[in-house]
Amino acid sequence: MSTYLRSTRHPWAGFLFLLPLLVAYEGGLVWLGGDQAARLRNGADAWLRWAFEVFGAGHALAAPAVVLGVMLAWSWWRWADRPDDPVTVWFGMAFESAIFALVLWQFSRNFGPIIDGLGIKLQVTVRTAPAAQVLTFIGAGIYEEVLFRLGLFGGLVLLLGAVRIPWPVSVPLAAFAAAAAFAAAHHIGPYGEPMRADYFVFRTIAGLYFTVLFVARGFGIAVGAHAGYDVLVGVVVG
Repeated sequence: MSTYLRSTRHPWAGFLFLLPLLVAYEGGLVWLGGDQAARLRNGADAWLRWAFEVFGAGHALAAPAVVLGVMLAWSWWRWADRPDDPVTVWFGMAFESAIFALVLWQFSRNFGPIIDGLGIKLQVTVRTAPAAQVLTFIGAGIYEEVLFRLGLFGGLVLLLGAVRIPWPVSVPLAAFAAAAAFAAAHHIGPYGEPMRADYFVFRTIAGLYFTVLFVARGFGIAVGAHAGYDVLVGVVVG
């Protein structure tokens, strides 16, 4: 068990877990959307593509290629201690992702009563979406974790460490900053939702939840849990 717990946090396990999700997302968008595939992309994906276009890398495969390239480079750096049984690790990560997605989904269904019990009058409604948008939910799980956990949280931890802020301070500070940015991002841009305190509070908590998974269980499980939660919210009524 201890070997498995370490293996899920290895970048090679994360790469193998991420690869089929990324292929399904990118391939599915082309299959369903054709030349209008951009209309189905989630916000984090669109932002990354916009950033690549600014630097002259506007090809449709630029974003997934960069993500996979980073994971491969990270795996090469850690190649000596890669998992011995990646197939078993992959299925274990899929199971864990489903469990952690269900935990957050159940919390989201009871978030309103929990907050009301604390004396804060907020209301959360679960927004449903057609099952055809499952690909969009998978993309959100991938690219939002790339942007906010792997990129922003990880980058802030490194930056704060470089200026000699001790990790007991830097890690929580980076986690809260990345979670707040994750929540705020859903209200930015032409497709952003109107700002609501309940949505912002819940998404900040969700961002912290995914950060804990990222640190404790690895990038792949954070992606899987995020995608699984979004799919549950999108296709399960009530």
